[in-house]
Amino acid sequence: MAEIVVVFDFDKTIVDCDSDNWVVDELGFSVLFNRLLPTMPWNTLMDKMMMELHSHGKTIDDIVQVLQMIPIHPRIIPAIKAAHALGCDLRIVSDANTFFIETILEHLKIRECFSDISSNPSYINEDGRLQILPYHDFNKFPHGCTLCPPNMCKGEIIEKIQESLGEKKRLIYLVDGSGDYCPSLRLKEQDFVMPRKNFPVWELICKDPLLIKAEIHEWSNGEELERVSLRLINKICSGQNAEFISSNCKLHFMCTFSSD
Repeated sequence: MAEIVVVFDFDKTIVDCDSDNWVVDELGFSVLFNRLLPTMPWNTLMDKMMMELHSHGKTIDDIVQVLQMIPIHPRIIPAIKAAHALGCDLRIVSDANTFFIETILEHLKIRECFSDISSNPSYINEDGRLQILPYHDFNKFPHGCTLCPPNMCKGEIIEKIQESLGEKKRLIYLVDGSGDYCPSLRLKEQDFVMPRKNFPVWELICKDPLLIKAEIHEWSNGEELERVSLRLINKICSGQNAEFISSNCKLHFMCTFSSD
């Protein structure tokens, strides 16, 4: 069963909002965040916001408390637990940060379901404030991908996962944001991509579905995420040969989007 690797985005895929925005909004720093947003990259801005929170007396405990209240669809946890119980290798590739992600997963009691988390590194420094670093040090070692933000090329991460797995293992990739388009382009024919309907990566895929080699299965909410992902897992497990989406099917997918 470990031949199936299920890779999740985090924000707006596992949790039902953006964890960065959630923390900033819930702690009352939205105005400052929006004022600074045009002046620096998002990842740099989040580190700056953690410094601002600390300087205004907000503690790590305050951040943790807010993270533990983040909204999540009630079917997401059962979906993750079911995929894990079936023996799938579950991973997260996210442009959030490791502290936010691990804090939320531990609160939800599903951290042990994931074998690996690829995200922007974060740690509590000696002053007791959270520091957030870029996954790629774009000042010293830029990744060079024009589709991705400077701090993280998810396509590069997906390729490293593919290289570590070998040819026989198959990926199911659950995604929502524009930063998930680059890695979706790097999936293989035996893989599956699950873009969230009416979200940025879905819209990008719909512009030209023929660019995607993987089989495309959209979803709209946690209930559909659970149903579609488990159907794909069971399909692989049952030994059925996946019928990869033909050109005509992809064109139908594109036309369906255009008619909405």
